[in-house]
Amino acid sequence: MGATMRNDNSNIGNANSYIGYEYRDVSVDSNMESLYVDSYECFGWQFEGRQPSLLRITSGMVILKFKRDRKVLNKTELTRLQRHFDSCVSEIVRMEQSKTSYASVVAFTIGIIGTAFMAGAVFSYLANIIVLCILLAVPAFIGWIVPYFAYCSTFEKKRAKVAPLIESKYDEIYEICEKSNSLLYNS
Repeated sequence: MGATMRNDNSNIGNANSYIGYEYRDVSVDSNMESLYVDSYECFGWQFEGRQPSLLRITSGMVILKFKRDRKVLNKTELTRLQRHFDSCVSEIVRMEQSKTSYASVVAFTIGIIGTAFMAGAVFSYLANIIVLCILLAVPAFIGWIVPYFAYCSTFEKKRAKVAPLIESKYDEIYEICEKSNSLLYNS
């Protein structure tokens, strides 16, 4: 978080109207962009826009630019709540990724086992042991077909398991934003 001061140009000439701002650039997953823009407002930040980045194209990340009055009331508590918000969002992203990563590991493992059977079948064929070749080729083809269905099944099971946890994190974020909003505007 870089802190820089800048004069608000709309109040030029009025010595008492100077506002010092602190600035923050946040790199977020593009799926969470609107959540950050909406929620950071509750911590006193004003959204200034998004910074173009090559990371957005390759990894789905976007850089959001915010500014906040340096003299915002309850700054310490707002910062603590903001850190809690950031950790909740990180947990949501991690849980979302766990759905596909676990299913991928299961599918890849089955596919590799099928490939090992196919290698055995090829070597059996080259050694002119046709019966063994056929016996190894059957599980090999099964090992190449089953990963798709295993992925879908595992993904759905993991999604059903993780969905309530993700929803509870969104509820926690809502409570954090309510608290910070009341600190910001009811002081």
